[in-house]
Amino acid sequence: MNLRLRVSKNDDARDYSQGRYIRFAVVDLDKSKNYPANYVCMLPLQPRANGKVHNVFSELFGEESLELAKRLLNKALKTESDPEIKIEIEKRLKLLEPKPPVQGKCRICGKLFELERRRFKQRICQECRQKRYTSQK
Repeated sequence: MNLRLRVSKNDDARDYSQGRYIRFAVVDLDKSKNYPANYVCMLPLQPRANGKVHNVFSELFGEESLELAKRLLNKALKTESDPEIKIEIEKRLKLLEPKPPVQGKCRICGKLFELERRRFKQRICQECRQKRYTSQK
């Protein structure tokens, strides 16, 4: 498969709030050279959100969908000349990068630790919490 991105910009679209919308279609140049015949699927904003398959692109390309999306976007970024489309490609590339874990500083020992997802803000690291609650008994 010789995959590429076909980027189309729709201006003055009534069904979108901003009035313009940029679409990224994945095409296979081995099938045909013309657009409607070589269409494979649309490129989503995030191919695999939380490791789950939510779109046709991820279903078609499976585990390699994230790497394929990055490759296609990087190729399109090199060949594109329109500044608006370049900005949109860079935004999509940034969305594909993994987010660093959220860190906090322990109030007792001062070490940085990875925060757990909780209802309330965590202020003490796990080690200090264990020391605190085991020493009280």
